[in-house]
Order: sequence, then structure tokens, then C-alpha cells
Amino acid sequence: MGSLSIWHWIVVIAVILLLFGRGKISDLMGDVAQGIKAFKKGMQDDEKTAEKPEPVKTLDHSEPAPGASRSDVGSKTTV
Repeated sequence: MGSLSIWHWIVVIAVILLLFGRGKISDLMGDVAQGIKAFKKGMQDDEKTAEKPEPVKTLDHSEPAPGASRSDVGSKTTV
């Protein structure tokens, strides 16, 4: 009693086709395929970025900022 025969599956598929129609199901499957392709492309892009790390950027604090005089570099102002 608990198992489904081939006739049960045929009826279920027929009802799904009647409810959704053939066009909507093919559109849905196309969207699923595009999603899988986008996922695979994203995974490949992640692997490429992991292979090429960004160069480390350092800040050089020995030179004053543009427009600042030498006396302003080391002074502290308290208010």
C-alpha cells in the first residue's frame, strides 16, 4: 500500500503538466540551468582570485602630508 506504482507517477506528472503547462516548466528548467552555470562561473572566479593575491599596500609615515609644513608633522594640539 505504501509504494507508488508507475501509474501513480504518470497521474502526478499529468496533473503537474495540466497545472503549469509545458511552456512554464521549460522556462523554469532553463532558469535553473542558467543558475547552475552562473554558480560554476562564480566558483571558478573565486579560485582565480585565490591564486593571485593582491599586493600588500604599505603606508609611509616618514613624509608629511601634502600642504603641511615640517613643524606641523610632529606637533600635537590640545584644546
